[in-house]
Amino acid sequence: MDQYSASTIAAGIAGNLFAFVLFVSPMPTFRRIVGNESTEEFSGSPYVYSLMNCLICMWYGLPCVGGVVLVATVNSAGAVFQSAYVGVFIFYADQARKLRMIAMFMGVLCTFIAIVYVSLEFFDPLNRKTFVGYLSMASLISMFASPLFIINLVIRTRSVEFMPFYLSLATTLMSLSFFVYGMLLHDFFIYIPNGIGALLGVVQLLLYGYYGGKSRERSILPLLA
Repeated sequence: MDQYSASTIAAGIAGNLFAFVLFVSPMPTFRRIVGNESTEEFSGSPYVYSLMNCLICMWYGLPCVGGVVLVATVNSAGAVFQSAYVGVFIFYADQARKLRMIAMFMGVLCTFIAIVYVSLEFFDPLNRKTFVGYLSMASLISMFASPLFIINLVIRTRSVEFMPFYLSLATTLMSLSFFVYGMLLHDFFIYIPNGIGALLGVVQLLLYGYYGGKSRERSILPLLA
């Protein structure tokens, strides 16, 4: 294996490892839900949206579409984690929220099945990669745009109370790893959204450095609805 290939694989594996940190980060929330046997005021929507993102990106990474193995592996693991979180949330939610979450979950599955069917039935391999690639890029950008709310909140309150440092750091490192991975593969469907994610992550870390001394970090509240 030459140095270029080794560097590419190393960047992809690093992205997988940092993504795993993000996948397990909601566990304290779900331990609380299980312990209290209630979803309280937590929202299950982010986990449904994350599941949709993981499924689309996993489909892009599979050999029959984009053939990017390390993208397929990380998003396969992500889909398992998000499905488990959604399942726990549905089990402990009250009746109204349970029905709403089930409807959202079924909507995600139906949408993903439709994407798979359309991409296989109506696109040849080259155009299939382009079609699914743009979908995955749009999904990733929308996911990476979510910290804009937290960034605005930090600037407005001049406090990092609602922005956990380690979560921001893991997000930044994951995005940066996959940005490098995408650049080495010359795959703009990977490096463009992850470049945006890395940039937003750096902004969060800079804000943390600037406002960090003015407030105490709290790692659970950002997971509240």
